[in-house]
Amino acid sequence: MKSEPDVWSIEQQRKAGSKGASWDGVRNYQAAKNLKLMKRGDQCFFYHSNIGKEIVGIIEVIKEAYLDKSDQTGRFVAVTVKFIKKLNKPITLENIKKNKELSHLSLIKQSRLSVMPIDSKSWKILNNMGKI
Repeated sequence: MKSEPDVWSIEQQRKAGSKGASWDGVRNYQAAKNLKLMKRGDQCFFYHSNIGKEIVGIIEVIKEAYLDKSDQTGRFVAVTVKFIKKLNKPITLENIKKNKELSHLSLIKQSRLSVMPIDSKSWKILNNMGKI
C-alpha cells in the first residue's frame, strides 16, 4: 500500500494506534479491486511513494472493505489498517528493481498503482531484504 509521506506517513500510521486508520481516497479501479480482496489479518507493506520510494513498514488490515466516506459517487471502498512495525532498514525501490526475482511485481510494472498484491514468495524475499 503506497502513500506519499507528506500526505500520510508511517509515523502517522503508528500514532493512529490500535484503532488504526482508514485507507481511503483510492480512485483507481484496479487498486480499489485490490482493496476489496483484502481480508482481516492480511499484512501489507507500507510504501512511501514519490518522497523516499521505499518500503518503510508493515501494517495490518483490521476492517475489510466498506464504502469510502470521502467518495461522493459511492463507487469506491476503504479498509482500516493498523501499524505493525517500522522497518529498521527501509527497502528502496532501487534495491527492489535490482532483484530479478521481484521483476514481476506491480510496483515495478505498474508503478502508479497505489494498492497491489504481493505473492508469498516475494513477501519472504522483501522481508529478508528488510531484515525482518
